[in-house]
Amino acid sequence: MTKITNGKLSASFRDPSGFLFSQNGVLYRQINRAYAEDYARLMDSGLYAKLVKAGLLIPHVETDQPPAESEAAFKVIQPERIPFISYPYEWSFGQLQEAALATLSIQKRALKLGMILKDASAYNVQFVRGKATLMDTLSFEIYKAGEPWTAYKQFCQHFLAPLALMSHCDVRLNQLLKIYIDGVPLDLASSLLPFKTKFNFGLFTHIHLHANSQRKYSGKAVEPRTAGMNQNAMLGLIESLEKTIQGLTWQAGDTEWGAYYTATNYSDSAFEHKKQLIRAWVAEHKPALVWDLGGNTGVFSREAAASGAMTVSFDLDPAAVEQNYRLVKKDKEQTLLPLVLDLTNPSPALGWNHAERASLLQRGPADLALALAVIHHLAISNNVPLLQVAEFFASCAQWLIVEFVPKSDSQVQRLLASRKDIFPEYTQAGFEAAFQEKFKIYKTSAVQGSERRLYLMSALPK
Repeated sequence: MTKITNGKLSASFRDPSGFLFSQNGVLYRQINRAYAEDYARLMDSGLYAKLVKAGLLIPHVETDQPPAESEAAFKVIQPERIPFISYPYEWSFGQLQEAALATLSIQKRALKLGMILKDASAYNVQFVRGKATLMDTLSFEIYKAGEPWTAYKQFCQHFLAPLALMSHCDVRLNQLLKIYIDGVPLDLASSLLPFKTKFNFGLFTHIHLHANSQRKYSGKAVEPRTAGMNQNAMLGLIESLEKTIQGLTWQAGDTEWGAYYTATNYSDSAFEHKKQLIRAWVAEHKPALVWDLGGNTGVFSREAAASGAMTVSFDLDPAAVEQNYRLVKKDKEQTLLPLVLDLTNPSPALGWNHAERASLLQRGPADLALALAVIHHLAISNNVPLLQVAEFFASCAQWLIVEFVPKSDSQVQRLLASRKDIFPEYTQAGFEAAFQEKFKIYKTSAVQGSERRLYLMSALPK
């Protein structure tokens, strides 16, 4: 679980309604007097209770914790702690689509009870117990008929534009969300989307026409496309967005590593022995948070999750992560979170003062990390020295289960087939020597029926 120091959170400064702060490792949200009327409506209307019951909003309790800024304070609440914060540029297509539809479902439920979302940021959504869940209690305000939906543009930029680009152009274009922290500009999305999308009513209306409208009314204080709408018209707009997003698809077909487990050289017995070792070693240490660094479709991530640990399953391949996510939904798994991550270029700190979105390592360390069949990709495919690999893993977690794959293995031979072998230190002895600079090796075991070896290690004090 990410450590939180005392004081106001650096990412929580944009909303005059309130902010997050921490005291003695406990997370609180201060609600300012400016939001008192909206908060009362949220609670008294039954909207809060309905959303929490549906798993669409993080629950909270009101506390007597002193506020961080007493002059503006109305109340202090303690929201349920989220085990791991993820960001939209780390989500698969299906996850971003689910987050979009959850936001629209919340908006429809709010409108029926006289409220509306004033924010529609993808960063307000997290995956909790396997579901897309709103974490910002202060995102609602009292609905006034005829006033524009101020979050319409934000919703289109954070959700619809990247989903359309992922569906119609390239699934990797969700990485634009790293560059554009308030969502993909609609004029950019409009220019990148193929001409045929102009014949899709929803995409034409909410992206192409919306982008033209933005250019025409640039600098205006209101969103002209939603001004003057009554409640029924607003619900119609939401349903149009919902239908458009539901119509976007992406086929997670085979990629280089998406079918890794079907192409591996493991025998069934070796595969099962590896699972048994991981299951036993994870159970032995009872971690609360596990990172699987190279989880592919999550086969071994699930061995960790079976122990009850919240397990974040990272992989570079968007097809593998999408397959993993679909398994989570199919089996209703609550302790596994698949995410897209390039270990050679992990998520950095982003936003104002480099402090709005935390880097991967700032969201750690995990109690335990799995690094299975990734060493050869880092050391050989990407020329990262083994000592630097060890140093990175030591920053990720206290305990590490790591797999060494020798050069004789077919997967390493596959990597070396197209390049010169300039890795004389890539041996079992070289691996152990490098990792012992940063870790104490507690256990090691050959994977039966293979030349691979698993290690259980603990990071040395820094």
